Amino acid sequence: MKLLRIVLRDWPAYLWSGWGAVASLLLLFAAWQLAAEHYGSLVLAQPLEAFAALRRFWQDGSAVQELAITGRRALSGLLLALLVGSALGLAAGVSMTASMMSRPLVTVLLGMPPIAWLVLAMLWFGPSDGTPVFTVFVAAFPVVFIGALQGARTLDGQLREMARTLHLPPRMMLLDLYLPHVFSYLFPAWISALGMSWKIVIMAELLASQDGVGAALAITRSHLDSAGTLAWISAVVGLLLALEYLLLEPLKREVERWRENPR
Repeated sequence: MKLLRIVLRDWPAYLWSGWGAVASLLLLFAAWQLAAEHYGSLVLAQPLEAFAALRRFWQDGSAVQELAITGRRALSGLLLALLVGSALGLAAGVSMTASMMSRPLVTVLLGMPPIAWLVLAMLWFGPSDGTPVFTVFVAAFPVVFIGALQGARTLDGQLREMARTLHLPPRMMLLDLYLPHVFSYLFPAWISALGMSWKIVIMAELLASQDGVGAALAITRSHLDSAGTLAWISAVVGLLLALEYLLLEPLKREVERWRENPR
């Protein structure tokens, strides 16, 4: 309840601080409109045409259905990456040997393009949910792993030694020393993995699935439906923006309040 009261108290100031994001979106829509007028609707549909197509998808229920399928796959792969990547990254961060051994493996995972993993996943799992889920997991895992590894490796040794000298209770050391520091590295990695998971899952659905937003994009592409294509893109981008600015960003501000200098 205390956290909820703090979030509600800071909500008006947070909304006011978002005017820059709104202004940038308006500039993007203006550039989109100008480009559509220059190239024509066949190449690039106008924003109002795309939003009209999105409204049709919403009214016939296809938008909710396809977004739900894509979201389930993206979040499944993301959750696996968060759990496994965070646990292994923290474990490797407390051991110099494990950190050095894991570095080349993570470099290989980061360097291998997601499309290569997708091809392998199509051979292993076929046109099932396993293909997009695995591709999301293997693409997001190294990002989360590195965030957890850096969080564990960069903890200030002098601060830790001072806490031990003062004989702080284990619960206080965990909640007030270790978690805030590690979470300041983990949270940005989680957000990056979240954005990556949606891009990867749509690519996987486009090439290997018969449902989801990616499959819907494949249909609009085959019909040369520029408005429909941009409608699905707008739906995904809008959902991610709402998730980040209405949920993740306020949560990040609250959990990182410890960084603020005392007044």
